Amino acid sequence: MLTKDLMEQVIAKNPGEKEFHQAVSEVLESLEPVLKKRPEYLEAKVLERIDEPERQVMFRVPWTDDKGVIHVNRGYRIEFNSAIGPYKGGLRLHPSVNLGILKFLGFEQIFKNSLTGLPMGGGKGGADFDPKGKSNAEVMRFCQSFMSELYRHIGPNTDVPAGDIGVGGREIGYFFGQYKKLTNRFESVLTGKGINWGGSLIRPQATGFGCTYFCEEMLKTKKLDFKGKTVAISGSGNVAQYAVQKVTQLGGKVVTLSDSDGTIYDPKGIDAKKWEFIMDLKNVKRGRIVDYSEKFKCDFWKGQRPWKVKCDIALPCATQNELDKNDAKMLIDNGVIAVAEGANMPSTPEAVELFIKNGVLFGPGKAANAGGVATSGLEMCQNHIGLSWSAEEVDHQLHQIMVNIHKNAADAAKKYGSPGNYVVGANIAGFVKVADAMLDQGVV
Repeated sequence: MLTKDLMEQVIAKNPGEKEFHQAVSEVLESLEPVLKKRPEYLEAKVLERIDEPERQVMFRVPWTDDKGVIHVNRGYRIEFNSAIGPYKGGLRLHPSVNLGILKFLGFEQIFKNSLTGLPMGGGKGGADFDPKGKSNAEVMRFCQSFMSELYRHIGPNTDVPAGDIGVGGREIGYFFGQYKKLTNRFESVLTGKGINWGGSLIRPQATGFGCTYFCEEMLKTKKLDFKGKTVAISGSGNVAQYAVQKVTQLGGKVVTLSDSDGTIYDPKGIDAKKWEFIMDLKNVKRGRIVDYSEKFKCDFWKGQRPWKVKCDIALPCATQNELDKNDAKMLIDNGVIAVAEGANMPSTPEAVELFIKNGVLFGPGKAANAGGVATSGLEMCQNHIGLSWSAEEVDHQLHQIMVNIHKNAADAAKKYGSPGNYVVGANIAGFVKVADAMLDQGVV
């Protein structure tokens, strides 16, 4: 294999970063047919350059809790590739955050952003801070301390962070307020902002809606749609919430949601009224999904994931590597026809291999969950021109972007000998655009 030596170098240079190794390996394996046709990528060492971040920033984040106790967390920003635009990617606040996870996310972001067709490079950041259980004042003090270092490294034409796990409208607001105070500038430096101060309509819905739109396009290739289909969704955060809403609008029946405590199974389906309960539970009360099972008298599978349920479509929307080989086998045995990743790399390589081998329509995260960053890009566009588009206009553009991503991935897969393989297609389509830009710009 042309890329075997390079993969060995990546592992040696980045020891212990298993998620990053997994992400790079998946992309490199897909690129073999491209490299045979385009040897100039090898000659210019594009692969060696694209898997090395352009810049990595790591810093301490001291903050004081409501009792006056000082805590110290570690903050990061990985600026991975700016060949087609300023770095763009979320900030994640979660105890699991480390350099390897953020490098995996930043690497994936390069190709995801490329697929949207918008001028955005790839980046990612965050901290090992857990906002769960913290007061608003504690979260604010953390965010202000974090931004007191990060502000030096970002800007509307340099690096534009967004939200991710643990970072919603509240956190973006605190980040932006501190950035504005430190720089004395009101500019498009963060996306996911409040609607009344520069945010975009449909941004909260974008990743969940986009994942559903991508899955819909995959189903169309088999002359199918969501109507009457049973859908299993993992997670209960932003992405899962709006995937439930869009699936229901398209005629599907969602029967599961989950969080770190376990999974609810509601065979009657999560209708609009139940969805409103979830929105209040998770976004206002910040409660646990088990409360849903108590309210609506359905099963709660403590400590379990949703994938044993019989369903037609699965949308993993929680976190990385949440769906393994055994889960994939259960889904296949239960007749699943399509899987679209709402989260970043939620399926293990063994699970992906099983889905593709068994003819399951499989939409990888870098394509299927690109709706979030696509709408972040649309927010940047609105900020730059000083206008706010209607919800209908943003949703229309989001839908068209997801249709185009599906088409480009499908076309690339077919062109390079793997028709129907969206993993190969998305990797190739995303890579070629960035690689050609790197060639155009020389060795920098």
